[in-house]
Amino acid sequence: MNILLVTLDQFRADCLSCAGHPVVQTPNLDRLAAQGVRFARHYSQSAPCSPGRASLYTGMYQMNHRVVGNGTPLDGRFDNLAHAARRAGYVPTLFGYTDQSVDPRDTDGPDDPRLLTYEEVLPGFDIGLRLAAGEPQIWIDWLRARGYELPDEAMPAIATEPQRSADLSISAYLTDHFLDWIKDQDGPWFSHLSYFRPHEPFAAAGHFATLYDPADMPSPIAPSDDRHWLHERFLKHPLLAAPADDAGMRHMMTQYFGMVSEVDHQLGRVWDALEARGQWDDTLIIVTSDHGEQLGDHGLIQKLGFFQGSFNILGLARDPRPGAARGLVVDHFTQNIDIFPTLCDALQIPIPAQCDGMPLTAFLQGETPPWWRDSAHWEFDWRSGFIAQGPHDWPWDRRLERQNLAAIRTDDAAYVHFGDGSYLCFDLKADPTWRTPLKDPARILDMAQRMLTWRAQHADRTLTGMLVEKGGVGRWPVMPQDWGRTDHD
Repeated sequence: MNILLVTLDQFRADCLSCAGHPVVQTPNLDRLAAQGVRFARHYSQSAPCSPGRASLYTGMYQMNHRVVGNGTPLDGRFDNLAHAARRAGYVPTLFGYTDQSVDPRDTDGPDDPRLLTYEEVLPGFDIGLRLAAGEPQIWIDWLRARGYELPDEAMPAIATEPQRSADLSISAYLTDHFLDWIKDQDGPWFSHLSYFRPHEPFAAAGHFATLYDPADMPSPIAPSDDRHWLHERFLKHPLLAAPADDAGMRHMMTQYFGMVSEVDHQLGRVWDALEARGQWDDTLIIVTSDHGEQLGDHGLIQKLGFFQGSFNILGLARDPRPGAARGLVVDHFTQNIDIFPTLCDALQIPIPAQCDGMPLTAFLQGETPPWWRDSAHWEFDWRSGFIAQGPHDWPWDRRLERQNLAAIRTDDAAYVHFGDGSYLCFDLKADPTWRTPLKDPARILDMAQRMLTWRAQHADRTLTGMLVEKGGVGRWPVMPQDWGRTDHD
């Protein structure tokens, strides 16, 4: 069986036409949902890109993998889905990027070139095409060779996409290389196809930039009058505050939805190619995102803070095996930490003890596990701005450890706890927009206790199931020296 993991950057769960969106057009994602499973309440465990992807790739909560920002190193001792694929006999191949920083203990010192960017490749992957968001030079050079003039800087270059045909977009370029690659595969393959879009800059490719009418754009959720200090600080940040004028907001939305539809179009090309090659019914496909996008909700853009728009993400899967679910919508809380265990199940290898997530296998078969979670959790850390300010007097100065939050949401409430000791609690039953405080002290205490219980039950367990006696009793961990091994070694 082939394995295809697709990530779309900054994709909100509600931006699917099959999810009831009144405007956006996503026929190819809808097609996958109709033939598989849509996880309607699927959440990234952390944001922005590097933390969200670390959770996806390792199956771990941020409080355990500790990738807390873009540029935080991923600890080399952790297992990941690329290593797992190798243990199962595959050669996992990346098209795009993974945004995982190298463990500095594995480098040659400050002059090691891997310490110049956080957009390094997750250990274990072969590279089919490295096309990082901040390093799209190979695509820029390709366009220049065809006579197009582009700025040298990455984001300004990507912002010129409306000026050219969508066939020349960064997403089309990535898709072209992937489609060429699968033509050469003569056995089971494992690939991670990682798209940059629909990430900002808000500039859709070609005709997708004019696909949507500004007059048809929905209204975002307005910020509440009573705001936490962190929310207030975000609203004053020039890169995080949504456009203040109505025309600017509507234009931003047309470009975001255009990017959504353009990357949907590229995935349609992938689906068609798999069908043409007779691989559609022999390929497990999972489509998700590293995090969401505020898109003007609560006066904000990008991915940050505690609001649902930044964490409620796309979750689709199609299992080709007989008896798998078709057209199922799962309303249980699922998270990106569940993807790694799901892939391990599909690869028929043990799920590492480090995983906080649980396999989605039962849902893919149309069943509901009776022990499934009744809430979702996510974390956000903003210490990176303080690290850049200079050295801190460790261990007495613990400012960095106060720049974080953890959130829990259930069916009817959400609780957010901040590293400085403050908290918020929202009544989602009365108001699903996260603007109405929950005022019942007993209910607030219950949500806080749920948060404490969650942390108590998910501390790092890598070695905790084993006792060093009688040659080693209990659950042995998967060892780093075994990561590249297969059953044939």
